[in-house]
Amino acid sequence: MRLRLFICFALFTALFISGCQGPPPTVYVLVVTATSEGEPATSVMTPEATALTETPTISPTLQPTSTTDPRPTPTTGQIQIAEQVFEHGRMLWIQPRQQIWVMQDLEQGEGRWLVFDDTFKEGEMESDPAIVPPTGFYQPERGFGKLWRANQDIRDALGWGVTPEFGYVSDYEYHPGGTIDALAPGYHILYSLYKEKFRFNETNGTWETVS
Repeated sequence: MRLRLFICFALFTALFISGCQGPPPTVYVLVVTATSEGEPATSVMTPEATALTETPTISPTLQPTSTTDPRPTPTTGQIQIAEQVFEHGRMLWIQPRQQIWVMQDLEQGEGRWLVFDDTFKEGEMESDPAIVPPTGFYQPERGFGKLWRANQDIRDALGWGVTPEFGYVSDYEYHPGGTIDALAPGYHILYSLYKEKFRFNETNGTWETVS
């Protein structure tokens, strides 16, 4: 009799504990075409550039603000990125913002930065079979392709893709301008797959490579 009571109590306890655990954490999924980022003549596949089917947990954190420093504290963390390199720039998909950032080359290591909402929906045309790129180049697909095909200025500014689209996780920083009481435009820091460091300036809509 005591053995039966002990077994029933143990089963009840196990069920109670498992019921209190709550649902599993949310996992965000990004599926992109696997390749690597780099110059057209040296693009190679690397393990770091393989297609991402499960996004790591991203936890941007806001550092405590010092009571003696009037400047707002930067936000830092890691975010999911999709990227494609073009003849004259790049496209970046910024997962937390659901935006496409266009980097047009103007000078060596700097250029124009444009921001667009990613309006691509699953089930839409991923690429246009009527558009055939030259040998060794790529027509962008999905969200990048929708923007590239619909916006002739972007298409002319970037040219053809020199790599397919690929995904990775980048360190991220946002440095707001102004003061704690009166915020102003600031700048973002992101990295390419090969750790090129880019600064995106909100004040004038430009990007630049920084060390």
